[in-house]
Amino acid sequence: MPSKLSRFIPRFISRCIGPVALALLVSGWSQAQTLNGANAMKTRYTELQGELHHNVYQRALYLNSRDDNGTVKGDIFAVMNYPFAQVRQALDSPEHWCDILILHLNTKYCRLAREGGKTTLHMQVGKKTEQQLKDTYQVDLRYQGGSSGADYFSSSMLADKGPLDTSDYHIEIEAIPVDEKRSFLHFSYAYSYGLASKLALRAYLMTVGRNKVGFSIVKRDANGQPQYVSGSRATVERNTMRYYLAIDAYLSAQQAAPAEQLEKRLAHWYDATEQYPRQLHEVSRDDYLSMKRKEVARQQKGGN
Repeated sequence: MPSKLSRFIPRFISRCIGPVALALLVSGWSQAQTLNGANAMKTRYTELQGELHHNVYQRALYLNSRDDNGTVKGDIFAVMNYPFAQVRQALDSPEHWCDILILHLNTKYCRLAREGGKTTLHMQVGKKTEQQLKDTYQVDLRYQGGSSGADYFSSSMLADKGPLDTSDYHIEIEAIPVDEKRSFLHFSYAYSYGLASKLALRAYLMTVGRNKVGFSIVKRDANGQPQYVSGSRATVERNTMRYYLAIDAYLSAQQAAPAEQLEKRLAHWYDATEQYPRQLHEVSRDDYLSMKRKEVARQQKGGN
């Protein structure tokens, strides 16, 4: 006969993994401003030359994460093969962000609203498989904007609270030009969590998430094989990468005709994630494309 604990954990995970996933998708870090500014970004670009050109990502990218006193944070710095004007135009406008956010497996719906002088992205987040909106979790991201100029732009999205006891969500992004054809981008997200979220994540990592790893190598075994970070930092790193790849997919698809851009974005995102199967593989290509086509259609119909 199964124990009470063995019966409880699946129900606990089913109820709580959605909120935990949400906390790892849209994130906050109120303790300090994380945006760097143009001069600091130029310095960071110089400092990271070694990491950008010699890494395991097969692209000019540096990723790091931390979990410190109830706050989890992930950052990506990357050189993107798109002109700065294109990057700024695409990412410095709230109208484009729902098309970016929906590429992530856990994003089920996104709607932009302007109400009372505020711009809000109403998101529904849930499982990595098809799901009715009534079974998902809502988070309202306030679009804050930022700086926008010829050599630097920044923007951020904030939410005060989320499911369980998560709070203080931020998504932040900034970029500078590298040359006429390339840009240097910083994408950051973080969130604060309490005891309930910590217990939910611990239950997840003990069961369905026990084999999940991130990208950071914490050590190597006797055969020289990498041992990757696990736990909350691993979760943050996976989702940081997924969102960076969503940004890249959106920018890449802009080269196609408007009627072809959705399919280009979906295919680009999935194929890019499959470059890192140890960390990011979750569903088959056909299942992902089928699910996202339905979710985008639902989004275009206003959730009906």
